[in-house]
Amino acid sequence: MSNARAERSPTDNAVADSPPASASDSVSIGQDKRLYAVGKRAFDLVLGALALLTSMPIWLVAAIAVKLTSHGPILYGQTRCGRDGRAFTCYKFRTMIVGAHEMRGDLLEQHPMSGPVFKLPNDPRMTPIGRWLRKLSIDELPQLINVLLGDMSIVGPRPAIPEEVAQYTPRERIRLSVKPGLTCLWQVSGRSNISFDQWIEMDIEYIVQRGFWLDCWIVARTVPAVLKTQGAY
Repeated sequence: MSNARAERSPTDNAVADSPPASASDSVSIGQDKRLYAVGKRAFDLVLGALALLTSMPIWLVAAIAVKLTSHGPILYGQTRCGRDGRAFTCYKFRTMIVGAHEMRGDLLEQHPMSGPVFKLPNDPRMTPIGRWLRKLSIDELPQLINVLLGDMSIVGPRPAIPEEVAQYTPRERIRLSVKPGLTCLWQVSGRSNISFDQWIEMDIEYIVQRGFWLDCWIVARTVPAVLKTQGAY
């Protein structure tokens, strides 16, 4: 981590201490496109419901695998930051041992990415089946519930945890100006093989250019990207 990052002190309650973006930021995120917003919500509901129904057999297999191979609940709910920094419970299939989040501080020095994000290859907290669920992004299927509830969208920046958001610069907070998503430009471009700064620029690029056809393009690239498992851990 750089010194500029190290000097920051994350706090659990600092999710919305400052607005996600302002006119002084070095990027214009534009006005909300009302027609696009309505269409995007309809897109989320239709595609989210369809994906939920068709993926039920995968849910069943994943749930049985999680239950039989490790102690703890099948689903894991974690506080994440949504649009404008609003907190919501993000659902996943549990891929780590119980109490993994409390162990995070002991592993901070080992993670290879710069910036306020924590992704550790060969994370010792991961269960054996959890590694496969992560690699194939099956662990994220329960976030379809978040999409149907309106906390998330099919396409948008990936949701961050409060400890990470508390360390964001004003430019990085721009990614909070839209709903987080199941998939995004980062997700289809190499994931953890991409630096945090590049990740942020991809999210800002999406926010500036967002539209129906870009969303369709990202969705179309998501399945091949997931199957390649590039940068997934």
